This record gives sequence, structure tokens and C-alpha cells, in this order.
Amino acid sequence: MESTKKLRIAATVQDSIVDGPGLRYVVFTQGCPHRCEGCHNPDTFDYDGGYEVDVDELVGDIDKNPILDGVTFSGGEPVIQADALLPLAKAVKDRGLHLMLYSGYTFEQILKIKAGAKLLGYVDILVDGPFELDKKSLDLTFRGSFNQRVIDVPKSLKKRQAVLYDFDK
Repeated sequence: MESTKKLRIAATVQDSIVDGPGLRYVVFTQGCPHRCEGCHNPDTFDYDGGYEVDVDELVGDIDKNPILDGVTFSGGEPVIQADALLPLAKAVKDRGLHLMLYSGYTFEQILKIKAGAKLLGYVDILVDGPFELDKKSLDLTFRGSFNQRVIDVPKSLKKRQAVLYDFDK
């Protein structure tokens, strides 16, 4: 993969079990327009924060762990860097890994963003919508507040409407 795409990220986590199903590599993108009150990653708000990394470097890190189940794009707001995430998303799927995306945008809003809609073509699960502090719950699976949806993206793209993900399937 000969990519020249660079991402601005806050951090990566190599072995997460809380950012999606199974063992995951997580990319926390830098920069967020939503700036949700009570966000657990407020250090990712600043567009100039974090650091730049080449997509190929992230792919190399992912390749170092043969027992990964998937990769998660979190933030910040990953959709604002959808163009740069596309080659990484393709590499993830080429390796047979599951891809999860957290976004403060809704599924419907992402579909209206050209690069965002392309990115969704690689995503298995989307947690959409902004975090709302007054709807916060620690009892929710892979989301922070009741307004956020966990969406089965392949089914949703086929139906052209959000289909909730069933963790019991």
C-alpha cells in the first residue's frame, strides 16, 4: 500500500476491548466540531492538537498484531478526515478485520458528505450522534448516551435508512 495520506491523530490504542467487539486497534482522530459537553476525549477537540501520522505507519502497526478482531475509528470526529481514512479503511477490510466508526454526525448526515458516504462503505458498525451528557449511561453497550445509535452499516446502506445493530445475532 503506497499511501501519501496523512491523518492528524490524538493517539492510538493497540489492544482495546472497550471500543467495539473483540480485540481492537483504535485510532483517535484529532479535531472535532461537536465539542460535546462531558466528552471523555476533550483533548481531541483542537484541530491543531495531536500529531500527523502516515496511514502506512498505522497499517504497519495493525499488521503487527495477528490476533486483532477489528479496528475502531474514534475521535475527535473521524468523518472530518474521511478522505485520509479511506485508504486505512480499505487496508483494514483487505485484512478481513471488522471496522467500527464513532461519529457525532448521524448516519443520515454522513451519507450527505461525499467522503463520509464512501467511508461508510467499509464500516461494519457505526455509533452515531453526539454525546449528550443528560442522556449519559454506563449501562449502554459501546456508546455513552441514550440518543446515540449503534447501526449495522451494511444493512443500513442496502435499505438507505438506519438499521440498528443486533449484538445477539
